[in-house]
Amino acid sequence: MSRPWLSVLLPTFNGEAHLRRALDSIAAEADSGVEVVAIDDGSSDGTCDILQAYQGTLNLSVERRPVGNWVSNTNLALDRATGDLACFLHQDDCWLPGRLETVRQQFSDTPSAGLLLHACRFAGPDGRATGTWRCPLPARCPVRPAATTERLLVQNFVGMPGAVFRRGLALGCGGLDESLWYTADWDFWLKLAAIADTVYLPQPLAMFRLHPASQTATRSRSLDEFRRQMSAVQKRHGSSWPAPDAATRASVERTARAAIEVNVALAALYHRVPVETGRLLAALGVLRPSDWWRLARDSRLHERAVARLRAGLLISRRSSEPS
Repeated sequence: MSRPWLSVLLPTFNGEAHLRRALDSIAAEADSGVEVVAIDDGSSDGTCDILQAYQGTLNLSVERRPVGNWVSNTNLALDRATGDLACFLHQDDCWLPGRLETVRQQFSDTPSAGLLLHACRFAGPDGRATGTWRCPLPARCPVRPAATTERLLVQNFVGMPGAVFRRGLALGCGGLDESLWYTADWDFWLKLAAIADTVYLPQPLAMFRLHPASQTATRSRSLDEFRRQMSAVQKRHGSSWPAPDAATRASVERTARAAIEVNVALAALYHRVPVETGRLLAALGVLRPSDWWRLARDSRLHERAVARLRAGLLISRRSSEPS
């Protein structure tokens, strides 16, 4: 059998509710050049039975590794993979029809690209579409590292199922940072964007599911840690970013700090805890008109907020229940 052209990295944990749809979306592409590397973190439901059932349909390997760290298991999947290209697919997300053909053709058309991004469709817990998650990049043309980094420093605008990358580059930059339970993917995109061209496809090619049990919804409850991880990523990559001039660097830094406080405030609203209005207003109060434009363009906050409103997830029901 020839080496796969694409490796799908699939960390799982108690994912029986949505896992079949994720695997069905891969199988529907009917591409024998795709391998799926699943690392299960000690599931206690039917997740492993589902994975085993699909081993006759997909080129699927399964390994159980109960370490309590999805990032570590994702890195293990990356290490086990053999494809020239790789992508992530979490158990609650899925692909849309025609994804593989479109992705493969784009890499052929833009061979300098090390990272391909595409729009994603937001969906609520029931799978119904609630909006589209786009990237603030020009379409279908290679974007140089400094330009991509400038926009990505403000906010992680990459949906987890909305990226494909060259596996060799991912291994060369050390994979994902296992100390970051929330921002590991953002840190990873910034590492890749800094060393290769990025290309963006505006059509939605995957579905990103919004639901109360997602990592975004549950782990953002620790607001101080939430803020710390976002700040750490921005400082790490902002310091090495070759800004075109001092004014642009200052604008990105101001806007990035404001984006952090907006995200923390939204997390506080979701979990029904007090918003630190002083910090939020201080961060927003220093923004200049051009910064506000940068915040609106690069944060995609309006798309994410509207999608969550439509899905009924802007305010947490769980956090109001007695523990």
